[in-house]
Amino acid sequence: MSYVSVQHLQKNYAGTTVFSDINCEIHKGEFVTLLGPSGCGKSTLLRCIAGLTPVDGGKILLDGVDIVPLSPQKRGIGMVFQSYALFPNMTVEQNVAFGLRMQKVNSDDSLKRVAEVLKLVELSDFASRYPHQLSGGQCQRVALARSLVTRPRLLLLDEPLSALDARIRKHLREQIRQIQRELGLTTIFVTHDQEEALTMSDRIFLMNQGKIVQSGDAETLYTAPVDVFAAGFIGNYNLLDADSASKLLQRPISHRIAIRPEAIELSLEGELDAQVRSHSLLGNVIRYRIEARGVELVVDVLNRSASDLHPDGQRLALSIDPTALCEVA
Repeated sequence: MSYVSVQHLQKNYAGTTVFSDINCEIHKGEFVTLLGPSGCGKSTLLRCIAGLTPVDGGKILLDGVDIVPLSPQKRGIGMVFQSYALFPNMTVEQNVAFGLRMQKVNSDDSLKRVAEVLKLVELSDFASRYPHQLSGGQCQRVALARSLVTRPRLLLLDEPLSALDARIRKHLREQIRQIQRELGLTTIFVTHDQEEALTMSDRIFLMNQGKIVQSGDAETLYTAPVDVFAAGFIGNYNLLDADSASKLLQRPISHRIAIRPEAIELSLEGELDAQVRSHSLLGNVIRYRIEARGVELVVDVLNRSASDLHPDGQRLALSIDPTALCEVA
């Protein structure tokens, strides 16, 4: 039986439907990401599960019990927001202990649990500091510790890394994933960042316009998108209509085709003549815009050395891995 089961969930705002029939199942100990563009309903779904937003229909089962009628305090759920929402007049230790005070945990147990969780998030040496004395990444770890210390049955993370710089974000997502695995904690993570979703998740629920359009592990979503939206949101697919695909591949194609940019190889000799229109250096990858048979393609090539760089205007040859051609609706 699934640990979290969302069944026919409905939510409307002032006559506007956010989602009308959301269904999903999450297993115990799983790290699931709700991924999608702004306004697709992912944060609203998370808030409905937390009990912060009332639902207009459907059930949310947690360990077999419908929690929709329960107040947020009685659901046994921890939640971390994008904004840290720390009490500025409390130390790190006092902020983390706040939830235990609400649960009326005795002081000895509270001190022990706070110390354990501060060690877990690597903030033991910062226990007596105030929020204004911390960096953004440290504040977010305090917010995480505050949720973990109450030993939630389910952890919800609502874009907790989006306000941080890239280096800290990468470190913190690795730390969150490690802690989640250590504790075996069932976790739902909301983001619009595809890299975060692909690197952190056991499974991804890709959302668009209030619907889960595709779910699966990172490899499935990346290599087998179910439609044009999924192909356009995950990765940087080349999306070709039937006419363009037919022209490029020199055979009749009756449907739209998606081709991953790294599945196209560039060489100095080959059957498919092409020309470099422009290029961008993305660190370890060079992204080319290539024109072949009147069709423009994005091609990603590993940046091995400066001598491998193809200048704009250079004539090249293309080869496309036939297994990388994906039909999309």
